[in-house]
Amino acid sequence: MLLEILSALAVGMVIYLFLTKKKEETLPMGNGWWGKGKKSDSEEDAAVHPFKVETSESEINDLHRRLDQARFTEPLEDSYFCYGINTIYLKKITSYWRNHFDWKKQVEVLNRFPQFKTSIEGIDVHFLHVKPSGLPEGQMAKPLLLVHGWPGSVYEFYKIIPLLTNPATHGLSDEPVFEVICPSIPGYGFSEAPHKKDFTSVSCARMFYKLMLRLGFKEFYAEGGDWGFQICTNLAQIAPNHVKGLHLSDAVCTVWGFKQLLSALLGQYFPKLFGFQEEDVQHLFPFWKKMVLRFITESGYAHIQATRPDTVGCSLNDSPLGLAAYILEKFALWTDLNHKYLEDGGLEKKFTLDDLLTNVMIYWVSGCIVSSVRLYKENLKNGIGTEKHEKLPVHVPTGITCFPKDLLCFPRLWLQSKYVNIVSYNYMPRGGHFAAFEEPELLAADIRQFVEKIEKGNLAK
Repeated sequence: MLLEILSALAVGMVIYLFLTKKKEETLPMGNGWWGKGKKSDSEEDAAVHPFKVETSESEINDLHRRLDQARFTEPLEDSYFCYGINTIYLKKITSYWRNHFDWKKQVEVLNRFPQFKTSIEGIDVHFLHVKPSGLPEGQMAKPLLLVHGWPGSVYEFYKIIPLLTNPATHGLSDEPVFEVICPSIPGYGFSEAPHKKDFTSVSCARMFYKLMLRLGFKEFYAEGGDWGFQICTNLAQIAPNHVKGLHLSDAVCTVWGFKQLLSALLGQYFPKLFGFQEEDVQHLFPFWKKMVLRFITESGYAHIQATRPDTVGCSLNDSPLGLAAYILEKFALWTDLNHKYLEDGGLEKKFTLDDLLTNVMIYWVSGCIVSSVRLYKENLKNGIGTEKHEKLPVHVPTGITCFPKDLLCFPRLWLQSKYVNIVSYNYMPRGGHFAAFEEPELLAADIRQFVEKIEKGNLAK
């Protein structure tokens, strides 16, 4: 009798634990409408339309007129890029832009990959959709969503896309091969800007999820840096059963606990106690200088954009020179902070002027700088660490890549409380914030090894 009672209790306990087991919480997907006016009762047009970038003589003439009338302020002696962009070097950029840069030719470059638009939640979303060519019979391409950030654009991915879609032609192994979908964030580039307030990274993630479903992808991989990191993270929180793997080229820890705080204070002296690698120590310490002070001195732009985006945006939208100065300073210093001691900001160490100005031109011709910086206001107006998604764990298999010259590199220890299934965490030998633009080969290789691990079921941490 006693044995039967104990057996019944044991079975009951197992059933209780099974029924009350905490489920992996997901982020509510919600819904939205970002078009003008009220949402109509009719169903949204789900058609996908081909798109091409176009230009005109009047557009180019207007640009040239504004560049001809540009006013420059002389920099302080020996200031280099320490006060922002150096106007002596800015004169060189302006001269090249006015007399040598061929926007019509760069439009042809932009149209090299197939582009489309489709209406989602009331606004037109622009995206690249690049399929591999000449796949052997039986080989399937893996859908990969690539998401950019600010002050970038889809153009950041033009060098990495061929490495992902046709690796064999670049001397790489033919597995894995990707079908790349690369959307412009709403309010960036050729995507329509939201017409209503409260468009956040979660809103964008939901729209990109709808885009992938509309294109027929029930499962896919996602990769992002800058805002792309946050958007892809939110997407994995919204639809964990659809995101096979989440790859981040810079990941930020926004919610701190006791473990992170203690390791920040003592990790320099007892690195092994906290499981820090040599690279972790190198990038974290001294903590005040490499994390706190760096964040304070390099985040002024974010405070402006998170509080009064339209004021700075309207100023930049009226001046191509001001727009270029504002954007190119970030490409100089976020590639390597030591570039602030160079008269040219080191801009041509990693980029050509054609590439840099093409990205600037996407902002100029689309007039999107105001709507692009509004994303900071919508996401940060309640403060860092206040939103539900910032505290919600991500259970999707995650790969994280740290580029040594990026502004901040967060160690695995700090990230794994949120990204609870990190299957790949790698430091790169070089590179900064704009990973795909600077080091497409390194980023492509890391994405490929990460996806290969998941495809082969090699998910050991």
